[in-house]
Amino acid sequence: MLDKTSQLQRLVHGRLAGHSLDAPFYTSPEIFEADMDAIFSRHWIYVGVEPDVPEPGDVMTVEIGKSSVLIVRDDDNAVKAFHNVCRHRGARLIDDEKTTVGNLVCRYHSWTYNLDGNLVHAPHMGPDFDASCKGLKPVNLRSLEGLLFICLAENPPEDFDDLAARMGPYIAPHKVRETKIAYQSDLIEMGNWKLTIENNRECYHCEANHPELTVPLFAYGFGFAPEELDPIDLENAQRYDALRQTSHAEWESMGLPSREIEELDTRVTGFRTERLPLDGNGESHTMDTRAACRLPLGAFTNAKLGGLSFWTQPNSWHHFLGDHIVTFSALPLDAGRTLVRTKWLVNKDAVEGVDYDLANLIEVWTATNAQDSALVGMCQRGAMNPAYEPGPYSPNTEMLVEKFQRWYIGRMTAHLEQGAN
Repeated sequence: MLDKTSQLQRLVHGRLAGHSLDAPFYTSPEIFEADMDAIFSRHWIYVGVEPDVPEPGDVMTVEIGKSSVLIVRDDDNAVKAFHNVCRHRGARLIDDEKTTVGNLVCRYHSWTYNLDGNLVHAPHMGPDFDASCKGLKPVNLRSLEGLLFICLAENPPEDFDDLAARMGPYIAPHKVRETKIAYQSDLIEMGNWKLTIENNRECYHCEANHPELTVPLFAYGFGFAPEELDPIDLENAQRYDALRQTSHAEWESMGLPSREIEELDTRVTGFRTERLPLDGNGESHTMDTRAACRLPLGAFTNAKLGGLSFWTQPNSWHHFLGDHIVTFSALPLDAGRTLVRTKWLVNKDAVEGVDYDLANLIEVWTATNAQDSALVGMCQRGAMNPAYEPGPYSPNTEMLVEKFQRWYIGRMTAHLEQGAN
């Protein structure tokens, strides 16, 4: 174990700023296990939305590494989280990703828990058995205006309240709790989770690889090199920047916070947000750039509300439109595979085929996810090549990738220092 720790320390401390990571960060099973311990077992992880469990008795299971977690809506309509482990002999309580129950019953020996996690029935345990100390083990859970985050650590990072206070006003108008999940896609990318996040944190690759996504999105919104643009492109970029500023002022006059907050590498629970204009008709992430759903979210009456982007370290990104929401979570499976889970949310009263066409709703991001998956797999194969060495990031278009790497290396450093004390 000492040798593995020493190798990790050497790699962490030797990371070259402004460059991709050394190959073992993407390929080593030992570093993957360290990631699961230092990052995914100790930080706030985005796992879903309150509409995943819309009614009392609804249950969702989430797998994070070796841990399985139950997300449950109880009889008082509160959402809670528990470890998916019976307190008798450790059997898994729920195997399905989603189900509805009256109580949580272990099918092995019928130990039964209510929706608050209390043990209410344990047959043949004798008169001296104390059921009060055998309830399900709770998991820390926070809802950010309907976005669900869990932390497996006993003492989670304390900065979530600040994140919620700053992000709440941005997300609240979209009324996540008043939506339903129109569609969910689970895609396994053949790459390390850090490659999935790196790919998400830049649009350097967008123009060449995402013909659908660049219909509604302005590429200028994610960085560019002005000295490399011809006069026409430079004029368009300057026009976009002016549109961004005037749009921010207009949206904020409507009560929609829009300006950038960037805390990706300055805090334990790193995050970033900004509302950006959309191209074309400017209404939604669709191929015709018009709203995909006839019923807007919340109380919106103006369809041209741009796209609110929200990213969290280490594993999520989200797009909030006037008519629908798209949320993404990256859940590591092993050193070379990552589950990317995408959910499309619409107004809870919207009817498929009447208020929205599902194919139109999911077209842009279904195509983009498949393209990104191929790119991540390509990078994973490259990292496994003996010729691989860390390459330099573009200071104009990959600055947010560098912020992710600084956050990651900072968190691994803190973990190593804590272990040494």
